[in-house]
Amino acid sequence: MEYKLDFNLTCCFTGHRIIALKDKEKLSTDLEKKVEELILKGVKHFISGGAIGFDTLAAKTVIRMKEKYDIFLEIAAPCKDQDAKWNKKQKEEYQKILKSADKVTVLFEKYVTGCMHFRDAFMVDNSDILVSYYRGKQGGTQYTYLYAESRGLKIINL
Repeated sequence: MEYKLDFNLTCCFTGHRIIALKDKEKLSTDLEKKVEELILKGVKHFISGGAIGFDTLAAKTVIRMKEKYDIFLEIAAPCKDQDAKWNKKQKEEYQKILKSADKVTVLFEKYVTGCMHFRDAFMVDNSDILVSYYRGKQGGTQYTYLYAESRGLKIINL
């Protein structure tokens, strides 16, 4: 799938769905500082997978930054029904994010095995920088982190 945009630099996000309560405030502050720093260095396009946890935190941070900077938020959804098993609050938050995004790229009509990894690869393949919240646990975040490393992306782990 060929995908090109005319932005200077693109940054995607990956991180764990569960953020320790003790880490959440510092992570939010660090993420906001890092996103603003990246914008000032020429990043105009941000891609979030829209999942619960760090993806949501990242998307909401970019949405806030859109009030101050001319930047572009893309949500790369693995499937249309990504939020099918989420609770009501999570679904409402996800719908707000989708409405605030400049573009929503849906990769599969419905959930299929491997669609999450496909989404993660899509984000990395279309980015220059990865901002992550990776704590060494196996799973999708590890896959994305290692894939970005193999593709030569600049990685910033918060």
